[in-house]
Amino acid sequence: MTKSTGRAGRKNGELPKGNTSPLGATVTRGGVNFSVFARDCTGVELLLFDHADDTAPARVITLDPKCNRTYHYWHVFVPGIGAGQLYGYRVAGPFEPQRGRRFDPGKVLIDPYGRAIAVPDGYCRGDACLPGDNAVSAMKSVVADPRGYDWEGDLPLKRPYSKTVIYEMHVAGFTKHPSSGVAEEKRGTYAGLVEKIPYLKELGITAVELLPIFQFDPLDAPLGLRNFWGYSPVSFFAPHAAYSSRKGPLGPLDEFRDMVKALHKAGIEVILDVVYNHTSEGDHNGPTFCFRGFANDVYYSLDADGSYINHTGCGNTLNANHHVVRRLIIDSLHYWVKEMHVDGFRFDLASILSRDGQGRPLKNPPILWDIESDPALAGIKLIAEAWDAGGLYQVGSFIGDSWKEWNGEFRDDVRRFLKGDEGVVSRFAARMLASPDIYGHQEREPEQSINFVTCHDGFTLNDLVSYNDKHNEANGEQNRDGSDANLSWNCGVEGATSDPAIEALRNRQVKNFMAVTLLALGTPMILMGDEMRRTQRGNNNAYCQDNELGWFDWDRLAVHPDIYRFTRELIRARLRQSDTPVETLTLNQLLGQARLEWHGVHLGTPDWSYQSHSIALTVWSASKHLVFHYMVNAYWEPLTFTLPPPRRLPGGAWHRWIDTSLASPDDISPWESVPELGSDSYRLPPRSLVVLVAKRHSRNSSRPVAPAAP
Repeated sequence: MTKSTGRAGRKNGELPKGNTSPLGATVTRGGVNFSVFARDCTGVELLLFDHADDTAPARVITLDPKCNRTYHYWHVFVPGIGAGQLYGYRVAGPFEPQRGRRFDPGKVLIDPYGRAIAVPDGYCRGDACLPGDNAVSAMKSVVADPRGYDWEGDLPLKRPYSKTVIYEMHVAGFTKHPSSGVAEEKRGTYAGLVEKIPYLKELGITAVELLPIFQFDPLDAPLGLRNFWGYSPVSFFAPHAAYSSRKGPLGPLDEFRDMVKALHKAGIEVILDVVYNHTSEGDHNGPTFCFRGFANDVYYSLDADGSYINHTGCGNTLNANHHVVRRLIIDSLHYWVKEMHVDGFRFDLASILSRDGQGRPLKNPPILWDIESDPALAGIKLIAEAWDAGGLYQVGSFIGDSWKEWNGEFRDDVRRFLKGDEGVVSRFAARMLASPDIYGHQEREPEQSINFVTCHDGFTLNDLVSYNDKHNEANGEQNRDGSDANLSWNCGVEGATSDPAIEALRNRQVKNFMAVTLLALGTPMILMGDEMRRTQRGNNNAYCQDNELGWFDWDRLAVHPDIYRFTRELIRARLRQSDTPVETLTLNQLLGQARLEWHGVHLGTPDWSYQSHSIALTVWSASKHLVFHYMVNAYWEPLTFTLPPPRRLPGGAWHRWIDTSLASPDDISPWESVPELGSDSYRLPPRSLVVLVAKRHSRNSSRPVAPAAP
């Protein structure tokens, strides 16, 4: 490592030694304190840059282990600089892969605690994979000072789950398509999303769940393509710079905060999809950006021979239960809550966080209990994707009392039943009731189940009813990537069609899926664009499709206004105040208070057989002011269902609220004006769902009481 005092001419010995805490770059009076964890290294240089694409640092400060090292922390105070200063590190040490050490003194490393990152125009992932100096093409950290932003009194909203509808979306993909109507310079940015808040407000969702916005490596993708989804993090603190329309290294910070503040003003929460399970450094062939260059054997789970354990399918696995990594994760969560005001987190492959450094599952994982019990995170939404690529599946058994779970069983069983599979009817019934077979033993609230049929990973809802097989050829991996288990049905033709009968069937199936998701007990989540049948043309793994295949085509709204209206009316009805404060009840209490009557085509005789394709359910609310009757026909022929007699009902009559076989606007009636039925039976066409309601008007209003959930 070359020792240099840099252009400034100041000797390193004249610099204050600085403090170990806080980690990262901290602006204080008169300068910046730098502190970084680097165990087992032999030397550290702090590099100061003037511009992101400089061929060499403007100043190199060599840290003296006698005064600038305390335990495993290297630190220094640099006077005369402040927010906006670009910096990085070079760290020397042994290259002993078999012992887990992979130091490379030529690599410019970003700060694990850096709050912002500058990406040079000539950024090159390949340079970070090869030995030698990569200063000109390396990402650089940026000194940031959060104290200068005016939040105008904003705070996380802490909306109860019982009044939450989640919209999973991609920041860039939401507005990058020209049809978004967003000005070209703001398409695909945090500012572009702000311009579309009126649309989100009108749709009625209450929370956006943003695909990863931590700085990620856009070149972690097949040759010629770009990483689009962002599940390739290089930092756990810095917002992705390419999502900012503002020039300058600190632009992404303010633009992200402006977005959060604007969403909060609209009553919409911000949930971040966070990736604390791996990094973009990949396996032994991957680049050295950060963690590998500071303490490879601390940050990653390694086998005895020093090779990377890969329970993520991405080359490496973060050693989440090591005390240094635990602190990093907790500090990151604190930062996004305290300084960036986010409302919650969805943890990608959360089961990774329950493994030890050798990849073995732990009964009481320290990091998960740290998050669960942290007072600074109390009331913040914590959602687990309770599985990993190593085979660990913890849906229904994830630890703690605060965590909600992506319910993969809901997705799979609803898909199977509505496409006509046999042997699923009892499981489908359980999914409608927040999966008591999975969660009932825990005495938890029904909202513990995050109900979804589609998400970013897999088919869109349109493609779920339009393709039997994945079509990922554009990903450059000979269609080998992506899941083969899609549980989809193309309704008779693979892909797009002009056949009106097939299009009508697909429309009906889309409405069936949307109705089940938004009416079932639990917390519903829908995927961006499903409300207007967004398509990826059969690609079920569009992680590298930063193009019209992965973007939201807003012209679909004009093609499928009925789907949009149907979704909007479902959300509005769900979120109206119920006459029962369900958020205070456990799932078992709620199901115990409501009277449930299961039926088949005949009253009181549900068909639970293996061959069954239909089910009906009457739900009597505890107050008896509201009664629902659900009928689902997943069969390929029409079925006639007998209805409970109206004399027992509040108001003395059934009213048709939803019938997915009918054309808009009769497919869903406004809650205030549902049409009355005059029959004791109901004929359901094939592949259709019907919801009837009997209701008593509230005492204080002429308007009927509306449901929060069935």
